[in-house]
Amino acid sequence: MKPITLEELTSPGCQICRAFEEFWHAIEKDWPNVAFKKLDVTTLEGQEMAQKHMIFASPGIILNGTLWATGGFDRNKFIQKLKELSNG
Repeated sequence: MKPITLEELTSPGCQICRAFEEFWHAIEKDWPNVAFKKLDVTTLEGQEMAQKHMIFASPGIILNGTLWATGGFDRNKFIQKLKELSNG
């Protein structure tokens, strides 16, 4: 499987962010090729990421440096995208 970078841009009190993290932690054992990084929008690094990808809603989900979703996520589509990226 090809390596994948998964970055999540979060904001304090974001319930959808928490739901994504719970979902990710439930499936991450099936995706050893994915490196996960969580960024808080209140940090300088998080603000730079938000500006770079023009993220206006949390969470911002970035796969291999490309914005995949903001403000919510579809579990099935996320898994499908991981499969696509893993197989190249």
